[in-house]
Amino acid sequence: MAYQALYRKWRPDNFNDVKGQDHIVTTLRNQVTSAHIGHAYLLNGTRGTGKTTIAKIFAKAINCENPMEDGSPCNECHICKAINEQRYPFVHEIDAASNNGVENVRDIINNIVYSPTEGKYIVYIIDEAHMLSTSAFNALLKTLEEPPSYAVFILATTDPEKLPITILSRCQRYDFKRITIETITARLSELMTNEGISVTDDALKYVARAADGSMRDALSLLDQCISFYLGQELDLNKVCEVLGAVNIEVLSKLFNNITDSDVKSLMNYIEQLVMEGREMTSLVNDFVSYLRNLLVTKESPDVTELKELPKEQYDIIVNDSAKVDLETLIRYIRVCSELSGKLKLSTQKRIDVEVAFIKLAKPQMETDIGSLHLRIKELEKEVEDLKNMVASGVSVAPVAGAAAPPPLTQEEEHITLKEAIKDLQPADQATIEKLVRNYHNFRETLNKASPVTNQTLNVAKVSVSENPGEIKFIFGHKTALLTAESNKDIFVKVLRDFTGRDVKVALTQGNFEDPSKKYQDLIKCEIEEQ
Repeated sequence: MAYQALYRKWRPDNFNDVKGQDHIVTTLRNQVTSAHIGHAYLLNGTRGTGKTTIAKIFAKAINCENPMEDGSPCNECHICKAINEQRYPFVHEIDAASNNGVENVRDIINNIVYSPTEGKYIVYIIDEAHMLSTSAFNALLKTLEEPPSYAVFILATTDPEKLPITILSRCQRYDFKRITIETITARLSELMTNEGISVTDDALKYVARAADGSMRDALSLLDQCISFYLGQELDLNKVCEVLGAVNIEVLSKLFNNITDSDVKSLMNYIEQLVMEGREMTSLVNDFVSYLRNLLVTKESPDVTELKELPKEQYDIIVNDSAKVDLETLIRYIRVCSELSGKLKLSTQKRIDVEVAFIKLAKPQMETDIGSLHLRIKELEKEVEDLKNMVASGVSVAPVAGAAAPPPLTQEEEHITLKEAIKDLQPADQATIEKLVRNYHNFRETLNKASPVTNQTLNVAKVSVSENPGEIKFIFGHKTALLTAESNKDIFVKVLRDFTGRDVKVALTQGNFEDPSKKYQDLIKCEIEEQ
């Protein structure tokens, strides 16, 4: 026998097997058992939620020769078997997407005058009913209003707003819900047991999430994964690989590159994902979902949906959510949501993704209100850090209009710059002297090119390195220079442009309060008049 896709093989043939639509199944069962059959039904819902399946089961139930007590068809009588095998002449399934003209509806009108020779009802199931033309709806209207007693129309649609109000008012409307992840997972687990296929719970949950409320999509995705890893156990990593999906570790790494303002690592990682075959639209959509989970965790950490995730995934989400504030997360979601819509029509998806992610990592590139708020918060944090440094006894020199270097301490007053750098090569001496004499201008230039503020540079110590030809910058606290490789690159470039030569640079963090560490600060040395 030819292979049959899972969604076709396991398509429910009775009401008991329909999952996630109990409110509709109960109503239709009651109508069957009480013989209160309407003449027109409108089944509305997203793809794969069971509209056509329930329509076929209902068509069998109202024509079944031996219906069950609960209203389900017996699936054993002649009519049930004929409908299951699609050879029953009085149940017609019409695809309105390809049969949407007025002549198709006229065929229905011409044939409906003849009563069925077996069974009780003639049933017309019109799938994608919103695709019918205006003239087709007008032709159907009279028959739909006053059909023969043996005729039942079932209209299925994903877009009821496109149906004329005159049609809607003549139908019993049933709205299908998206099927929950738990319901889909349980059904997939049941079917995999019947198929004798080993699949981990994590993999089934991921497929259920990817299906976005559609049971049919879930079965199709799972079928695809099974075919790729035929005869092997399916786990989460294998499912992600087949579906081209992005697992949570990838999303977390992207997120941390953005929050660290590490543009170089961010670009390298996007390059790696592209080379691995990751699709950019799916990447952005998954990242938006991840950001949404961070937002939910931050505001409502006890949400059941997230706590049902594997512990290692839940821990990653909790840790990442603590790294940013609410306003930042909302900005990330806004930018990525706009990007997701843009990618649908984009011919340069990778470039669009890279530009948007750089904007997330460097809010100073944008001038919208949200980005300005973030930049102000970063400045406030820098000021708060400086206040803490002052409170702990670290000397902080003023910045405003400070063309001259900070005041000298008593220990350093007798040290001249020439004495401090006398052991260096002449070219290195000239470079350091130029930097020290114009340190204020250097700070201003670097401040414009990177997120490092004047205050941060003003409290840094500039010292002679142990390595020949190298200048050492020592910071009393962790800064963006020390955490983002891209900022270090900017720092080196500005220094090269400023001094006119390539200079080796060491950026380190030191404890200024440790009396055992005497950091020589060239900025505080006496500078002889030229």
